[in-house]
Amino acid sequence: MHIADVIARDGMTASFEFFPPKTDEAWDAFAASVHEFESLHPSFVSVTYGAGGSTRDRTDALVAKLQSSGSLRPVPHLTCVGHTEAEIDGILAGYAARGVSNILALRGDAPRGASGGEPGHFRHAADLVRAVRSFNEAGRHPHVRGFGIGVAGFPEGHPETPNTLVQMDHLRAKVAAGADFIITQLFFDNDAFFDWRDRCTLAGITVPVIAGLMPITSIAGLKRMAELAAGTRFPASLLRSIKRCEDSPEDVANVGIHWATEQARDLMDRGVAGIHFYTLNRSDATRRIYRTLGLQGRVGAQPAIR
Repeated sequence: MHIADVIARDGMTASFEFFPPKTDEAWDAFAASVHEFESLHPSFVSVTYGAGGSTRDRTDALVAKLQSSGSLRPVPHLTCVGHTEAEIDGILAGYAARGVSNILALRGDAPRGASGGEPGHFRHAADLVRAVRSFNEAGRHPHVRGFGIGVAGFPEGHPETPNTLVQMDHLRAKVAAGADFIITQLFFDNDAFFDWRDRCTLAGITVPVIAGLMPITSIAGLKRMAELAAGTRFPASLLRSIKRCEDSPEDVANVGIHWATEQARDLMDRGVAGIHFYTLNRSDATRRIYRTLGLQGRVGAQPAIR
């Protein structure tokens, strides 16, 4: 079932992002926590894909594991920089054969030391969206409509495109190429998100927008977010609250989880299409937010999407 259809059916989605563990020990730890995520009954889960396909095998293994588990239905990330058309086609064919229903189509980053693709290969996410749509139109997916196609949105800007008008043109191009839902980069300022969503509407972008949230659970985690999500603003009131308790890791986590909970409540009250939690493969913070908001068993409780 396409995610846009799930949103139309349920009113909103609640979902998680996972990344493929790098070691056997990390796989074991993640496997032990999967049942805790399952108990939350999310609408879907996404699985990340490393730069230039650097985690391709591990992403594929995790998608296969989740697909066979029956209760957590995966939406694989797929990045195109550094891939040939034949490679992308092969990956799509593999996911179609497994019955995967949705793809998150991303440009991605080139691996360190690489130039980011050769002439004739994919350069932009819109190129990948067109490739997925062509795959669908060729009737190569067992579902008559093929893959649902998601793309990324950046409410607070993209560091490579400081011109916000050009950045909106890029998003509009991805939607025009065939994307039918958007998942945003993480953010901490809801007003910035809603202003950006209004600008999407003004630009003629009307596909559902799912908001990306990541609860801060440590000072180190905050610094890592600032590095990975370059350009994301940390509101002064959030930083002030963290600074008051920076000598207590437990209190820092409580502040971060409370902030994310209030963000999610406000987003829901103002009619967001969905909330996507960046979990870092840890269930505790997400579980606490779910329980506080009364989401468990109420959002995503319909049969898992395929």
